[in-house]
Amino acid sequence: MAHNDWLSPFHLPPSPTVGQSLGQLRRQHQLILNAVGEGVYGLDLQGNVTFVNPAAAAMIDWPMDELIGQSMHAVLHHSHTDGTLYPREACPIYAALQDGSIHRVTTEVFWRKDGTHFPVEYISTPMHDEAGKLIGAVVTFRDITQRRWAEAVLQRTNEELELKVQERTAKLRQANHQLQELSEMRSRFVAMVCHEFRNPLNNIALSVSSLNRYDAQLQPAEKASYLRTIQANVERMTLMIDDILVIGKIEAKVLEISTQSLDLIAFCQTLLAEQEYQRPQAPIQFSCRHRQVLASLDERLLRSILGNLLSNAIRYTPNHQSIQLRLSKRQNQLILQVQDEGIGILPVDRGHLFEPFYRGRNVSNIPGTGLGLSIVKQFVDLQHGSITVKSKIDQGTIFTVRLPTDHSAAAS
Repeated sequence: MAHNDWLSPFHLPPSPTVGQSLGQLRRQHQLILNAVGEGVYGLDLQGNVTFVNPAAAAMIDWPMDELIGQSMHAVLHHSHTDGTLYPREACPIYAALQDGSIHRVTTEVFWRKDGTHFPVEYISTPMHDEAGKLIGAVVTFRDITQRRWAEAVLQRTNEELELKVQERTAKLRQANHQLQELSEMRSRFVAMVCHEFRNPLNNIALSVSSLNRYDAQLQPAEKASYLRTIQANVERMTLMIDDILVIGKIEAKVLEISTQSLDLIAFCQTLLAEQEYQRPQAPIQFSCRHRQVLASLDERLLRSILGNLLSNAIRYTPNHQSIQLRLSKRQNQLILQVQDEGIGILPVDRGHLFEPFYRGRNVSNIPGTGLGLSIVKQFVDLQHGSITVKSKIDQGTIFTVRLPTDHSAAAS
């Protein structure tokens, strides 16, 4: 038999059987499924569970062995977010068992065993055998709660950012609008100042020229008249400059309020006795029902308020028409009224009365800068008061100023 030794088999390790190979392959597949962090489960054609990995069971809080053979739709996909019934026929997971197509969904929820739910992203993929026959589906899903939270935070952040951008844009537009208004206001101011200064300067220049040219021919009374004209025009320009400086101090917030106890009846009577408030044909009438009215106010500011209101009344009221100054007191409030029978204020102008450099459309050639009422309004505001106006064209105007009798108490 020695001659047949070449036919003896080689000494090789035994080959694994087919069954062993399949078993090893199944174990590898099982290890892979167990290691995957996403939920994975399989369905047969009836929609019952054929396999499920630990991640899927943990996410829905079900024991793995209790899921095998169950309808997964009834376990985790039975309802919409609002709790309404989710028909199996409308479920994209089971659509894969009907049309053999892959279905991916990111807007639904799965339900846990305790009745709570969580947002998911899932893919339902059909399974085919070697012959291409549809035998079931594999569903892979993940809990996207953190993603939804991050998306919500991002959306909220974007909305807040958009809101801030809109607010900033609105502020910039408002600032731009204010700058435009300021530019227009300055333009009006320059035009007004030039106009108002030109008239007194022309008067001064004319008076000086007449004095120089006709000095020898002029009588002393005529020379005195020219000098008074010069003085009056200088005073007019000085008052205008003072008004401009006052507005500058108010805007710069450097104007200090110094209060003192005032006898308002005596104050008003003294003010009306000054030369600039004299009206020979129809003197300004003062009235007050109280024997004494005391208040703690800033005398300078009060003088400017009444002075500007009375000057306007004189300026816009014919010499023979009456002007009245009324004083009263109600509880802790001082009430001052200046009423005239002048030209009145047009309705279209009333909303702009207290704007700097604004003048009514019916003032014609009556001198003025449009600064007085702006100063009055700001001085009233500084003392925590209010001012209102009523007017009828060609019948007159009433300005009513209300001030606290104690500025310090009102400020606190």
